[in-house]
Amino acid sequence: MKKFTYLITLFPILCALTFGATTLQAQSYPSYPIRMAIVAGPGDASDTTSRLLGEELSKILKTPIIPINKPGAGSTLATDFVVKSKKDGYTILYGNSGGAAYAKAANPEDVPYDPIKDLEPLGLHLFLPSVIYVQAESQWKNFNDVVEYAKKNPGKFRCGLMGVGSIKHFQLEMIKAWTGVDITMIPFKAATPAVTAVLGGHMEAGFSALNLAEPHIESGKLRGILLDRKVPGLSTIPTLQESGYDKELPYAWFALFAPAGIPEEVRKVLVPAIEKAIKNSELKAKTEKLGFFVEYKPPEELKKIMINDYENAVVWAKKLGVRKGQ
Repeated sequence: MKKFTYLITLFPILCALTFGATTLQAQSYPSYPIRMAIVAGPGDASDTTSRLLGEELSKILKTPIIPINKPGAGSTLATDFVVKSKKDGYTILYGNSGGAAYAKAANPEDVPYDPIKDLEPLGLHLFLPSVIYVQAESQWKNFNDVVEYAKKNPGKFRCGLMGVGSIKHFQLEMIKAWTGVDITMIPFKAATPAVTAVLGGHMEAGFSALNLAEPHIESGKLRGILLDRKVPGLSTIPTLQESGYDKELPYAWFALFAPAGIPEEVRKVLVPAIEKAIKNSELKAKTEKLGFFVEYKPPEELKKIMINDYENAVVWAKKLGVRKGQ
């Protein structure tokens, strides 16, 4: 009887402790540092923006955000790292359209994850304009000069960019198809080395984020000859449409993700915090000074963008003959 009475007394206490521990666990996220995998190398465009965003997010969540650079393989190394990480909200991805759409579209058998199924969208951060550039003292004064040269010298005009299967790869293939020229793509693990190669005269052109090339364009060492998106203040650098082609290149974007399957209580903390960080006016101004277009999109809209980009990329990959396998 005493034993039965003891159990009856103890049962509510155990229930309260269990419920309390569960509630405390949900409320305490995050209780230790969060790792943020970055798809590019130190100094690259997305590295700069991700670290600025990470600092603001750290203030909101009141926990350190530890950046981890994992460049290479068309942004799939960092993406795969996060996809395979523990689904607890302590590993997130500062990813891009390359790793979340284009790489899988180009190499379905080599990319070990399904971005649509394996990534949990947390919020779109920004769009990133890109530019094709040459040495300022080169013979190519504009994009049409390049087209004319490439037609007369098939394969001799080389253009460096980050990653096979990246959005830059698709953009270059589109440009080649629409202009009918043969430009040789030189892939790099990161974007900065392409800029260095052109500055050193080791390559005819580079194709990278505007913020990496713009300082050298302003200093007179490089000449921008084509933008994928119109940028205020750079009226002298045309888009493809302004160069006489009735075509529009897709844009690169960067966003935050988690591995699919994170707890709902974690998602409820992360998503509002990310939105607040991205919409911070001081951070937005600081980011846009670097040549980016901050434009927050919630997870649902980001998911739609991912699906649309992926489906279009598959069509283009097949059309251009760059889709491997399947």
